Amino acid sequence: MEPLIPEEASRHRPELNDLALELATASAELTASLPAAVRAPLAGLVRSMNCYYSNLIEGHDTHPIDIERAMRQDFSADPVKRNLQIEAVAHIEVQKWIDEGGLIGHPLEPDTLREIHRRFCDGLPEALLMQKGPDGEEVRIVPGTFREGYAKVGQHVPPSPGAVPRMLAHMHRMYRMQGRIGSVLATACAHHRLVWVHPFTDMNGRVSRMVAHAMLRDTVKSEGLWSASRGLARSVEDYQARLAAADAKRPGGADGRGALSEARLAEFARFFLRSCIDQVSFMSSLMRPADLRGRIIDWAQREEMRGNVIKGSDRVLRAILMEGEVERGAIPDMLGVSDRQARKVTARLLELEALASDSPKAPFRLHFPATLSSAWMPNLFPER
Repeated sequence: MEPLIPEEASRHRPELNDLALELATASAELTASLPAAVRAPLAGLVRSMNCYYSNLIEGHDTHPIDIERAMRQDFSADPVKRNLQIEAVAHIEVQKWIDEGGLIGHPLEPDTLREIHRRFCDGLPEALLMQKGPDGEEVRIVPGTFREGYAKVGQHVPPSPGAVPRMLAHMHRMYRMQGRIGSVLATACAHHRLVWVHPFTDMNGRVSRMVAHAMLRDTVKSEGLWSASRGLARSVEDYQARLAAADAKRPGGADGRGALSEARLAEFARFFLRSCIDQVSFMSSLMRPADLRGRIIDWAQREEMRGNVIKGSDRVLRAILMEGEVERGAIPDMLGVSDRQARKVTARLLELEALASDSPKAPFRLHFPATLSSAWMPNLFPER
């Protein structure tokens, strides 16, 4: 499985190091530009983004609006759609666990990989745990267990099941040894090598993208504010082709010093890092404070004209965007209305999920629902 990363003397390293530094800088700047009151609800929406795009890569299309319905236990009557909604909920719960500090060890630690796989698969309906084996027989995925049989993915035949634990231990050890810039590059390289090892009977792609998400939180302080999976899904054919190309054997002595091609691994890492940089740039453009505030206030004013929200909604949203949160008792004076009328204004905004609150007496804060994303953050998801 070597090389795990292009070595320092490699002709590929200067460009890859520059891309890694650009990603780390851009991600840190995005995080610093957003107030905490915006970061928290945005991270919740990005979980739906990651879930939607990661599953889309696997051919499972569950729109974020349907994902959010499933989070409220509002499932489709269609059993196929219902199963995909349950799958999406399981995916989001694992990512939420990662985002809230659930990982104790390094994301590539073998025990951590098993725990991510176990948590994801434990939430799946039985129908999604049954897969066709290499000989066409039905094989049940065992949550949190490395595969015990051989596999074939396209033209790639992953290592024998007996080699999987040794290879994962070697990956974990070597990728943890990288410095600040090397660890960013290692995130890209580890994504391919983890897919190449194919440690589980199934769900390897989604687990590998969850691992990449966790590593990016550590290496570039992404805070879950942008989605690598969105970038990969937007160029899914290129993504899959570059994953396959990086499986290639080393053609000669000029291509690194391992058994696999260093040049093909470098090409994949370059693609992965550029996809991430593109997504940071996209989210930065959407989240410019003045532009975001303008889109949200424009939405409130349009909806008021249509009779979908109550007069004063734009002022409530403006105050929350400026201050982060607003106490319930401050709203009547802000709007110059009675307590009862103020409650009508905020009740409608809560119903539309434009606002959120931790309890009936807690302050109001902003919320980013998928149902409003086309108006508030255009092009985040495909239109329904």
